[in-house]
Amino acid sequence: MVSVPFIIMVVALLLGVPIPFALGIAGMLGIWLITGDIGMVMNVLGTAPFANTADYMMTTIPMFILMAHFSSSSGLAQDLFSAASNLFSHIRGGLAIATVFACGIFGAMSGASVAAASVMSKIALPNMRRLGYSEVLASGTVAVGSCLDTFIPPSVGMVVYGIVTDTSIGKLLIAGIVPGIIIGIFLVLVILIWVTVKPSHAPKTQRASWEERWGSLRKIWPSILLIFIVLGLLYTGIATPTEVGAIGAFMSAVIGLTMGRLTWAGIVEALKETISSSVMIFIIIIGAQIFGTYIVLSQVPQKIVAVVTEMNVNRWVVIVGIVAAYFIISMFMDEIPLLLITLQIAFPLIIKLGFNPIWFGVLSMLMVSMGLVFPPVGMAAFIVSATGNVDLMKVYRGTSILVIALVLTTVCMMIFPQIALWLPSTMR
Repeated sequence: MVSVPFIIMVVALLLGVPIPFALGIAGMLGIWLITGDIGMVMNVLGTAPFANTADYMMTTIPMFILMAHFSSSSGLAQDLFSAASNLFSHIRGGLAIATVFACGIFGAMSGASVAAASVMSKIALPNMRRLGYSEVLASGTVAVGSCLDTFIPPSVGMVVYGIVTDTSIGKLLIAGIVPGIIIGIFLVLVILIWVTVKPSHAPKTQRASWEERWGSLRKIWPSILLIFIVLGLLYTGIATPTEVGAIGAFMSAVIGLTMGRLTWAGIVEALKETISSSVMIFIIIIGAQIFGTYIVLSQVPQKIVAVVTEMNVNRWVVIVGIVAAYFIISMFMDEIPLLLITLQIAFPLIIKLGFNPIWFGVLSMLMVSMGLVFPPVGMAAFIVSATGNVDLMKVYRGTSILVIALVLTTVCMMIFPQIALWLPSTMR
């Protein structure tokens, strides 16, 4: 009887039912099957929407999304890419490396991998095509590079994880910095090895003059200033993540207006996109909460914890199993619903086994990121294919090579947990 709602949810998702409705319907059915009380089902349905979206911390999500759209409309991503491409112009594969650099820095102004994939596809792909880069390398770099936005604060995924698990959002956001940098380093190494082994994927270098390099670097100082303020406020605890999101959104708008790039039409469009994205996330959260109520009533997490405890296996065997399960599920589902569904079951087990919730937060983001670029779904891969007009199979060929960077970072994280825990431990 307990498994029926899970089956209903999976079937609904396979049939293309929108995720929040699939979760909500399965959750309501589960509550009714367990309690036999339709009144309780209606009570949950009546209270869940307001109770789960009226939380003050939830305002962090639209603020981070608005910051991303203002930064995009202000042309800050284009400045970052131009500066990076000039800086690495003397290296074979320099534009691909520049894309990684631009994605990482833009990640500190956006926090949404999907947004970064869309923006960087429009900027990086045309330039790499023009200079003779293969579409496999170019599209793969954009798709995997956009995953850096999941780690470099602000990160919407980290915010959702913190809200669902009641973990410090400030520490979670800071915890993603070092792993994000490591992913970037591994990406650069994989690109360098790739273009050395297969030089046909990247043309010979065209060295930019020092005048061009310094000229493009001078244009990115507003972006660097914005990043230092956002990270500084988060790290020192002077402002809450919600306040940081509001300050970041305001500053990105001011920068765009000051530079004369952010128009009234751009502001309206940014607001529309922010409202659309935020509503989508909030509706998913409402559906997940209804399903979560069923999960609590069914005591599935407690039963799983009890079974694993009785098995008396090494906790690292369990975490490897969880990581594998996350990776498989992430190939079929976007990051927000994936987190909202799985954390209700996985998180109690993680805590019972004695793992640090912040460390697991970063680890779960790694799994989510792999799913964003890996077939058969791979939301970031789809966006790069559609936005950049690239054959989807070429995108997957590129991401299947560059995803090695995410795998290596995952291994490092499991061997050396302090990669994620050191920086948050220094916070006040």
